[in-house]
Amino acid sequence: MRTQRKKQLCELFKTTFLRRSTGRRFFQVITWLMLSASLNASPVIAKQDNKPPSKRFTAERVFDMEYANDPQISPDGKSIVYVRQSMDEMTDQDAGKLWVIDIKSGTNRPLIADKNASSPRWSPDGKSLVFNSSHDSKPELRRVFIDSGMSFSLAQLHKGASSVVWSPNGKQLAFSMFVEADKPSFAKPIKQPKGANWNKPFNVIDDMAFRFDGAGYLQDGASQIFTLPVGGGTPRQVTFEEVGLSSPQWLDNNQLLLTGNLAEDRDLDPIESEIYQLDLSVLKLTALTTRDGPDHSPVVSPDGKTIAFRGYDDKTLSYQQDNLYLIDADGSDFRPLAKDFAGSIGQTVWAPDGKSLLVLSEDYGVLSLFNISLKGKVSKIVTNIGGASIGRPYAAGSFSVSQDKKPMIAFTAGFSDRPAEVGVVNLNGKNQQILTALNEDVLPYLDMAPIEEIKVKSTHDGLEIEAWVAFPPDFKADGTYPMILEIHGGPYAMYGPFFASEIQRYAAEGYVTVWVNPRGSTGYGEEFALAIDLAYPGYDYDDLMTVVDEVVAKKYVDPERLFVTGGSGGGLLTAWITTKTQRFAAAASIKPVINWMTMALAADIGQYVRRHWIRADPWSDPETYLKRSPIRYVDKVKTPTLLMVGEEDYRTPAWEAEQYYTALKMLEVDTALIRVPGAPHYIASRPSRLIGKTDNIMGWFAKYDPAKQKSTAIPFESTDQ
Repeated sequence: MRTQRKKQLCELFKTTFLRRSTGRRFFQVITWLMLSASLNASPVIAKQDNKPPSKRFTAERVFDMEYANDPQISPDGKSIVYVRQSMDEMTDQDAGKLWVIDIKSGTNRPLIADKNASSPRWSPDGKSLVFNSSHDSKPELRRVFIDSGMSFSLAQLHKGASSVVWSPNGKQLAFSMFVEADKPSFAKPIKQPKGANWNKPFNVIDDMAFRFDGAGYLQDGASQIFTLPVGGGTPRQVTFEEVGLSSPQWLDNNQLLLTGNLAEDRDLDPIESEIYQLDLSVLKLTALTTRDGPDHSPVVSPDGKTIAFRGYDDKTLSYQQDNLYLIDADGSDFRPLAKDFAGSIGQTVWAPDGKSLLVLSEDYGVLSLFNISLKGKVSKIVTNIGGASIGRPYAAGSFSVSQDKKPMIAFTAGFSDRPAEVGVVNLNGKNQQILTALNEDVLPYLDMAPIEEIKVKSTHDGLEIEAWVAFPPDFKADGTYPMILEIHGGPYAMYGPFFASEIQRYAAEGYVTVWVNPRGSTGYGEEFALAIDLAYPGYDYDDLMTVVDEVVAKKYVDPERLFVTGGSGGGLLTAWITTKTQRFAAAASIKPVINWMTMALAADIGQYVRRHWIRADPWSDPETYLKRSPIRYVDKVKTPTLLMVGEEDYRTPAWEAEQYYTALKMLEVDTALIRVPGAPHYIASRPSRLIGKTDNIMGWFAKYDPAKQKSTAIPFESTDQ
């Protein structure tokens, strides 16, 4: 008996503790040891506790996942520093630590132990990095030297620094940081007596955008630009505008390029922005772009003579793709580059020789990296970049490029069966390698959901629609499985064949899970995305139902056990679906838009909704708003519907879900409302919220699953035989 227990102990130790030395696994082993000591007197308990660990992707496995983010390759192309993200069970946060990879040897080791490290950026000489951190909840900008691993604080800041960039000579840093301003008031408060407990001062609001998702009610002030010597000291504020300026880039050692909108009517046009030049010697701002439309994200060529940037001519549409443009350093000779490029221009970096630009773009469900020459020639370098969206299968990733004679590119590599890893590839697209295996201690021991791509012709007009299906372990196409249709938000966004904890959770609990890029999704060209302009929700419903029909026809699922969910735009489409069909046994509408009128008048992007999406005034043309709102057709709903929203969501505020919930209650439709404390629009921003979200959705679906209702209908006496 003791020999057998000893073998079990050794095996447990190897499979739990040695895989990843986390405090949780350590205490699991210690707990097992303590229990084992008492097993001699309790053989029945020993038999129960000796069950092998579950191979399912259970809820607590979310805390085991790690993924690579923001890989930054050194100027000499020899090392990559990246943020190793993991879920901290004790703080319930997605924590980041800096790790460094030696490309030649493959050595992967910790660089900085801070669990709140982010945004590492190499110095031009490659001898040090700066990064953001925080200690005792106070933001900090730190520098670390690669040879010694020693780090020190450059500055303790009142607010967090963003977009930190080194000057070309490596002597200064530039960054943006929020600066508070005096609160507006129409009355001077009288002095309260010492020790009195009066009401807090009134909050006077006079800006159109007075709250924002993830930030709450906004403080008075604006994002300003600062510079700082690389040896540390007091940051120098170099802009003093009433509105925010961001994304600093060094034009040379004494001039910065900035993005913002200083126009008087800026509140009325929420997408407008220009590129400004700031002379640090006199602190003078000069606009380099002036057209109607957003111009942003400038990057300077290696010789300092040319500026590349992204933007478009505003046609006041609900979706417009970023294009690529060039201007000379003085703002002259404005010209487009690669006008026929099909995708939207994302992250953009100059090639070290200055003869081309490297551009990240959404590309039919994945992210691909393209090389665009100054003559407009386009070639694809690498694809399947992504995997940095740990909850749902959005395409999210980034890259960086070395500055040596044989440039290398570091990127986040995406997979269907694991989160993002660090990848590296030559500038010509050859010799691709994956340098990390961050979850090899967990995933090989679990039954992960296999994924299949399917394409269908929409029943509306034959438009090709791409989708993916995740299958439960030991799946057989016998037409008995329940199905979850999971709809992405945006609506101008894109799912892909990437690992996602929410998808794996659904599959692990026996659901065939389907996710789709219906018309309106990005990554398939501007025409595909604009198919829902002034028609959302609309024929995207037909696209989704066509995919469901295909999955049913393949006998992957039971047509009586269909369920639907989605968040944000997906929550809107979920609610919309319940007004049009009763084929789903239950629905879970997460953080939805329910009423476009209240969305346009009270959400943080209300002016954008009014000006670009609806293009009408709610007070003079309410019908245009209501005809696309699920609330207008709520009397047609029979499907049991769960509503869920974050209590601090200002993108699709809580009252959107509450309107639908109240109406369904009045109509005596089965419904429930879940409010997530402290959560913004991104409900899954903390691991416990991600778990609670998916498990509550599945709990709601189980309540209305016809197969489970039949099984629970068996008399109790007959099950006790």
